[in-house]
Amino acid sequence: MFSKILIANRGEIACRVAATARRMGIKTVAVYSDADANAKHVVACDEAVWIGASAAKESYLRADKIIEVALATGAQAIHPGYGFLSENSEFADACAQAGLVFIGPPASAIRAMGSKSAAKSLMEKAGVPLVPGYHGEDQDADLLQAEADRIAYPVLLKASAGGGGKGMRVVEQASEFKAALASCKREAINSFGDDKVLVEKYLQRPRHIEIQVFADTQGHCVYLFERDCSVQRRHQKVLEEAPAPGMTAERRAAMGKAAVAAAQAVGYVGAGTVEFIANQDGSFYFMEMNTRLQVEHPVTEMITGTDLVEWQLRVAYGEPLPMQQDALRIHGHAIEARIYAENPEKGFLPSIGTLRHLSTPAAVNFELGKSSISGAPAAVRIDSGVRAGDAISPFYDPMIAKLIVWGADRETALLRMAAALDAYQVVGLSSNIAFLRRLVSGDAFSSADLDTGLIERHHASLFPPPQAASTATLALAVAALLRSEQSASNDPWQSSQGWRMNSVLQRTLTFKEEDTNYSVQVSYQTMHQKAGWLLTQNNDDGSTAAIFISLLTADGNDLVLQFGEQTVRGTVVRDGEHFHVFHQGKHTDLHYLDVLAHAGEQEAEGGNLTAPMPGKIVALLVAAGTTVKKGEALVIMEAMKMEHTISAPHDGIVDELLYGIGDQVSEGAHLLHFSIAA
Repeated sequence: MFSKILIANRGEIACRVAATARRMGIKTVAVYSDADANAKHVVACDEAVWIGASAAKESYLRADKIIEVALATGAQAIHPGYGFLSENSEFADACAQAGLVFIGPPASAIRAMGSKSAAKSLMEKAGVPLVPGYHGEDQDADLLQAEADRIAYPVLLKASAGGGGKGMRVVEQASEFKAALASCKREAINSFGDDKVLVEKYLQRPRHIEIQVFADTQGHCVYLFERDCSVQRRHQKVLEEAPAPGMTAERRAAMGKAAVAAAQAVGYVGAGTVEFIANQDGSFYFMEMNTRLQVEHPVTEMITGTDLVEWQLRVAYGEPLPMQQDALRIHGHAIEARIYAENPEKGFLPSIGTLRHLSTPAAVNFELGKSSISGAPAAVRIDSGVRAGDAISPFYDPMIAKLIVWGADRETALLRMAAALDAYQVVGLSSNIAFLRRLVSGDAFSSADLDTGLIERHHASLFPPPQAASTATLALAVAALLRSEQSASNDPWQSSQGWRMNSVLQRTLTFKEEDTNYSVQVSYQTMHQKAGWLLTQNNDDGSTAAIFISLLTADGNDLVLQFGEQTVRGTVVRDGEHFHVFHQGKHTDLHYLDVLAHAGEQEAEGGNLTAPMPGKIVALLVAAGTTVKKGEALVIMEAMKMEHTISAPHDGIVDELLYGIGDQVSEGAHLLHFSIAA
């Protein structure tokens, strides 16, 4: 077996590979960029070597530099993870030329599957079912339209060299074809340097089902069953599960046989995934093959009791597959949710910033590498490449973690996933946790009514209108605020008893959530020999509601309150003047408006004139001295290949612009000085 390998990747997959290597007694070498100097994967490995600047093209895509580091550190093989150089045939060739083992398939197999159209021609010869379509070399627009007319609408235009949902267009009718083709080709050439497209029949309500295959150098090839990856946003996966709900034994065997035939057709070695598009009636068609380990591989490991990274290492070293087809079994059900730093309510806009607080559900050890997991304990697994205090930068994918759960059946796994999401806490940037919680508990997913359009079809229930913070949530914020005031001062006037010589102390506390203000009157009282506070809140109908609360226990950020006749538990994380309340699976960000602390100040910025994330100024729409109206666009930034507009928070005057076009700015940087109109 290898004694040392280099991991040519970062984040959770680098940590994941390092964990298996450590268990096997294999030394590991990490590589890192400027942005990742203090990253989790750097300390997870035995050695770490800097390879370049933060941008991937100057670091993780530097094949020459990575090979140089591997040779200098005495590594015998390179594990590419996924993304970056994992499906780069030139890199695989370069490894071989340098005397290094590429822990992946042969370069010839990567090349064969790299072009969607060429791969489909190969699959057709191998007898693998294909979606009706045109995959030819002739790209004449009239010919492509004629082929679309022959296939019958709706059709799907797809960039031949594409991936990640780029260069794809659904065409509903012939009159829309030429415009959609031009748009698809523009995006394809910009994203992949190749504007070649293929045309396929667009299936109605299809499912995305993929088969995990594994082959060794002795000619053996097996399939480790299937994963359903139908739940997607922007053609990118959100939830994955194994096995696929509703899969019959006959259909599983047919898809497995087709996947193995696809792998054998290109002389495949190692871990690969054959992706199929499937109709609701059970028919299925080859879509593409990913010649690497997939992001969602943990669900396969959970139901088969295997460690696929260990299999990769053993096969790359020349050993036969650890198990043959007749020994593989499915045990239970596993679901994976991708926790992203993004804002689903804003079109899944990536969120860049620092993880100021990160608390995860308790992970139950789930031992990989076992041949059977029958009777295994309840399992929660978290694969992550970040820790509290780490930053999600604009240079790489904004994934925080993969949350994987296992249950004896799908219903148990769903309950476990919902509970795990409820316990997942992130402060410092936006996340998709609340969206995932709605998704897994929604009728469509819980009943396995799956297809790739699920999120769009159920948009209303998955993106409900904002709801007012509950009285219990406000009570937790109030208790945390008053507790922090007391602990910060020895002043008897700040006592939790609120003692006054001839009166009862009363205060009005104001919190803001987005555009909603909450005013709570607090009266310091003692009830049933317990010191506490009587909270009075005005209701929308003009009535008032009062409830007595007292703090029963406080363990760090975790609070337990007596709330009237009930007990309320929650977590409150204070970040400056923001109180992040986690209660009953909901995260509420309440901004405390301290009237005394800001007396005499004007809220000129309203938090709106600072950079929301690191990025570049691409347009200045006003000049110093310009009078503007509330909501008027002032500055346009570019970050994560998306544009963000900074708007005026009030009617006012732009006093001074602090940056110019082309300047790079950090998160939170003040972009301009602004005065509110008199």
